[in-house]
Amino acid sequence: MFKKTKQTQLTAIDQQEISTLIGEGFVLNGDITGQSVIRIDGKVVGQVKVGGGIILGEKGSIMGDIETTSAIIYGSVKGNVKAKQLEIKKTGEVNGDIKTETLEIEFGAQYNGKLEMKQLIKSEEKELQD
Repeated sequence: MFKKTKQTQLTAIDQQEISTLIGEGFVLNGDITGQSVIRIDGKVVGQVKVGGGIILGEKGSIMGDIETTSAIIYGSVKGNVKAKQLEIKKTGEVNGDIKTETLEIEFGAQYNGKLEMKQLIKSEEKELQD
């Protein structure tokens, strides 16, 4: 009756091994691309495209667009976010448009932008077939 879905698997990003860490006090100017999970506690000025997932710490900030499978936002984002699963925690702030399949916003979080929710994979496959 109940099936384990991809959604259940995506939820555990905060329990996955973090392969890259940008620590508090560091500023990275430029784009970041990769396939595993990254945690950002410093500042990134540029696009962030990560396959595994992103955890943006409370003091972390990203000035640029984000594209990932799963993201947990405790810090500040000034840019658009595209993720299959997105959580904005109470300390989080997103200023930009969001495209996602699932969204969780805690009480106290801030979000300013346009929201588009649909199954990203199926809609992108449909666009490729047309």
